[in-house]
Amino acid sequence: MLEISRDDIVQRIQRDNPWWESGESYRSSVTDYPRRIYFEPFCKLAQDLSVKRAVVLMGPRRVGKTVMLRQLVEHLIKSGVSPKGILYASIDAPIYSHFPLEKFLEFFPFGTDGLVGPKFVIFDEIQYLKNWERHLKDLVDSYPSVKFIASGSAAAALLLASTESGAGRFSDFRMPPLTFAEFLHFIGRREELIFTNQTSVGSTFLSTDISELNKEFVNYLNYGGYPEAVLSPAIRENADQFVKNDIIDKVLLKDLPALYGIQDIQELNRLFAHLAYNTGQEVSLQSLSEKSGVSKPTIARYIEYLESAFLITKVSRLDQNAARFKRETHFKTYLTNPSMRAALYAPVAFDNSAVIGHLAESAVFSQWSHLPANRGLFFARWPKGEIDVVYLSGAKLSALWALEVKWSDRAVKNPRDELQGLVQFVESKKVGVARFTTLTQSGTIALSGASITYSPTSLYCYTIGQNITHALLDLAED
Repeated sequence: MLEISRDDIVQRIQRDNPWWESGESYRSSVTDYPRRIYFEPFCKLAQDLSVKRAVVLMGPRRVGKTVMLRQLVEHLIKSGVSPKGILYASIDAPIYSHFPLEKFLEFFPFGTDGLVGPKFVIFDEIQYLKNWERHLKDLVDSYPSVKFIASGSAAAALLLASTESGAGRFSDFRMPPLTFAEFLHFIGRREELIFTNQTSVGSTFLSTDISELNKEFVNYLNYGGYPEAVLSPAIRENADQFVKNDIIDKVLLKDLPALYGIQDIQELNRLFAHLAYNTGQEVSLQSLSEKSGVSKPTIARYIEYLESAFLITKVSRLDQNAARFKRETHFKTYLTNPSMRAALYAPVAFDNSAVIGHLAESAVFSQWSHLPANRGLFFARWPKGEIDVVYLSGAKLSALWALEVKWSDRAVKNPRDELQGLVQFVESKKVGVARFTTLTQSGTIALSGASITYSPTSLYCYTIGQNITHALLDLAED
């Protein structure tokens, strides 16, 4: 058997680091892509040389992690960092199999000590190296003059390793799929369809044309979570190929089996297909086990694996008193990116209110997933009512707000019929703030002594995504 030679590795590294030859300038097809809203805070964290920690960038496949790393290289060079002081390596390349992280430092043009100025080492898709966290921790300790940056697409594996082995050595940075606000920015319609209304108590977002905004929201549900699909008409026309083959299949057939040693891949595939088709609907381990013939412990593990790969979000159930169940038997699962359903099955039509209702809920949870600590989100159901989203906060986990997601305007005219669960919550004083979404209408209604606000689902998703991501920017600037 021939072994991979050092010359082959040198050629690969030189190809992955073209800025070593091009000198001060570095441009590529991806550096011209629009920058994610996360670019500035990520750059600030990556360039902070005063903190001796590695930055671990994590997020689903195809949300722009590698593009952002390439844009970081361009930014560093423009900021005055020597091109020969930046090393990039994609760890999932077969040529790097069983290649220790420390060995990469030998390929710096002048070594780690022969170059004046800061040095940056970028490891893309680092989870493919066994025990990567130990190696990276050792590098952080051994090379205090080097800033290490890594990326990966497996949340649970990365977070667990980061917490257990990288305590005090790693700074985690998460990047979810595109928000609806980012989607509008990428297609160049944000300023056309959204304007800011300044009031004495703050600012709110309004739409110049709610019909057009809703059309773009449906486009967002169908293909809008992935930057490449948004920017490329060719990919949009073959979304099933792009999402299913390039994203989902790679996760189900490659990432998860490699990370967790899964034997029956088809079993996992069938479960994900079922959950994707029924995104936003309530399920139980018992019902999933009965339909699939797979044991409940195995189903529970599979769901954990799918969450770890950023494919789904599991949401727990509350009772009519906004209290958690001591024993969880029922829960909901949402696609972290609603457009996965369209790629697996078919694009959803504007008037398919039954499907869009569940996809809209998925989109709402997707916007809230950009909040670093979003584990306060639940749904509530009891024999005579249910609520789509309830947010618990504080030491006593009190219900801070509740939300019903609708893709129609019926609830504006008949709130007691259409919003029974929300009305019961308001009347029992179990929630501080209540609101619901509509198709086109905005306003406030008085109900059971409380004011309940409502706005279009598309505008609500825009507002949540815009507010959360800009709040993160403000924190990064402090």
